[in-house]
Formats: sequence, structure tokens, C-alpha cells
Amino acid sequence: MIIGSLLLLGLFVFPMWNIRLGAPQYPEPLGIDIYVNGLQDENEFDLQNIDGLNHYIGMKTLPKQEDMWEFSVFPKVVIAMSLLGVLFGILGLMGKVSHNWFLFWFILMSILAALGIYDFNLWLVDYGSDLDPNAIMKLLNPDGTPMVYNPPLIGHKKLLNFDAYSYPRLGGIMLGIGMVFTLIGFYLGKNQYE
Repeated sequence: MIIGSLLLLGLFVFPMWNIRLGAPQYPEPLGIDIYVNGLQDENEFDLQNIDGLNHYIGMKTLPKQEDMWEFSVFPKVVIAMSLLGVLFGILGLMGKVSHNWFLFWFILMSILAALGIYDFNLWLVDYGSDLDPNAIMKLLNPDGTPMVYNPPLIGHKKLLNFDAYSYPRLGGIMLGIGMVFTLIGFYLGKNQYE
């Protein structure tokens, strides 16, 4: 339980997610590393280059840390959940709380993670579909509706001549492993008391 809770802190060191855009004119793909507290270039000038490309089709510029409430709230939630998990782990070792508190933590963290993913998807949809009507390029679908450019939540999607990829990175993987560890802690505690 303690180790699993501490693994959440990897979100402050490593990116939790990555969106990468590749196209023939970009032999080295452009990438956005998404941390719990902001966006960073995968390679130097990637964010600047992505904003430049997005300007032509009317997308908003990528948000700065202060532009999204998530980048101030999520770090606090991660720290609180990590500390709470460590506290439950220590109290469990001392025999002060039952293994059921580990399951409670896992369920709460699962709900918070699901809400975070839902929020991330809403941001992707808004970012790719709320386009400036005065954009330089106005591309339409075959049915005449405006084309949207939201990258996939996870996986691959073709956006014009770009291949967009969206996958968890080391911070997100550490979060997942940490959650599995806490679930293992629950089952070990359950078996010990049966």
C-alpha cells in the first residue's frame, strides 16, 4: 500500500501522457508531454511548432499552466491521495486499520482517475472542434460539415496528413502500477485476516 501510494509521486517527475503528431514534412514527430501540472515540449520547440500549425486551421493555442484549473488542482489531489495511501499503509502495518481501507483508497483513486481521463477527453474534443471561423484554412468533411482535429484519447488517428498518437507515459504507467500495488495490498491484507 505504501509503495503503491508513493508511485503516484512519479507524476511530478515524469509525463503522464504524450500526444505525438507525425507527418511527411516532419521527419521527427512533434510531441506534447502532459504532466500533472502542465504541458512541455517532447523535443525543443514542439509546442511552438504545434501552435504555429494549429493557427492555420483555427485551433486555440496550447494552454499554459495558468490557463487550466486542472494544472493547479490535480497536483494537490495527487499529493493528498499519496499521503492518504501512505497513512493507510502505516496504520495497516500497525494493525490500526483493516485492509478494507486499502480497497476504499483504490476505489476513490479509480474514480478520481476516471474523472481525470473524462476531463482530458473533454479538453481534447473542445480543443479540436472549437475552431476560429476566420481561420486561414477552412476544411470540410465530405458531408459539408467543418472538419474537427481532436487527437484520439488513446491510440492512433489520422488528421489530414498527420498521424496523431496518444498514449500514457512513464508517470501514467507508474500511477497504474501504484494502483495495482494498492489492490495487491488489499488482497494480502484480506488473506492475512481470513
